[in-house]
Amino acid sequence: MARVTVATDVPVAVPDVRRPRRPGRLSELLEKQHVLAGVLLAPTLAILLLFIAYPFVLGIWLAVSDKVVGRPGNFVGLDNFRVNLNDSIFLRAFQNTFIYTFIATALKLALGMGAALLLNHHFRFKRIVRASMLLPWIVPTVLSTLAWQWMFDATFSVFNWVLMNVGIISDRILWLGDGVLAMGCLIAVNVWRGMPFFAITLLAGLQTVNPDLHEAAEIDGANAWQRFWRVTLPLIKPIMLVVVLFSMIATFADFQLIYVLTRGGPYSSTHVFGTYAYEIAMRAAKLGQGASISLFLFPFLLTVIVFQLWYIRKSD
Repeated sequence: MARVTVATDVPVAVPDVRRPRRPGRLSELLEKQHVLAGVLLAPTLAILLLFIAYPFVLGIWLAVSDKVVGRPGNFVGLDNFRVNLNDSIFLRAFQNTFIYTFIATALKLALGMGAALLLNHHFRFKRIVRASMLLPWIVPTVLSTLAWQWMFDATFSVFNWVLMNVGIISDRILWLGDGVLAMGCLIAVNVWRGMPFFAITLLAGLQTVNPDLHEAAEIDGANAWQRFWRVTLPLIKPIMLVVVLFSMIATFADFQLIYVLTRGGPYSSTHVFGTYAYEIAMRAAKLGQGASISLFLFPFLLTVIVFQLWYIRKSD
């Protein structure tokens, strides 16, 4: 019988039983949710501190100092605010700011709602019309305001040319030469520019309303106005309030449109907080008083924001 030899030196695979490597200290920290959230939010927080918090704190310091260009300021408390309250131009700017903001916002809301209701219907080329609605809003403010300035020009005004050719007027109207007319022109240009934002945003809200609700209300005998007032408006109210909030903040702080079109004239009759603060701080070199004019706006904006946010939460 033949012998069979078995090799005993065949290598056998031995599993690696070494202990797994422990993660580093940094990895352990990033596994914690609060640490990871802090790391991710750090760049945003740095930007907010650098570009919002620091300028705001600096503005408060300037507002309570007598800082002028070329020399350091000293703390003067509320003297700048007392000077403003005794300044007739500041009081006029205070009045103009609220008139300009509330009338323009109300008109933008009314016209924007009407345009949104029209755009919500089906018609030919509706996509082109909806896209073209945004043109006044996306065109640079300075560029569009320069075009309006030419249209309101006393000599070359296209409005005067049309009105004179149809026989409505016999003499040229000084659109920007009268305080009341100039303020009306500012409001008209602001409404022209801001209404498309209202229209497109409210249109997005209208398209979220279930058509079945309108059909049910129509079956119950509700007319078009009742369907809008009882069905549509309550459903889009949160969106409408947010749009109004953003518009009021932007209109309160408006500067470019007013400065390019009238520069606060004629005779300082169309100054608002932004333009008058610029005139005092940059042209008169009184940085402290200019900052105090700008800071006058803060309590009113804060009140409007808090009230509207409270109302939105209450509605929900």
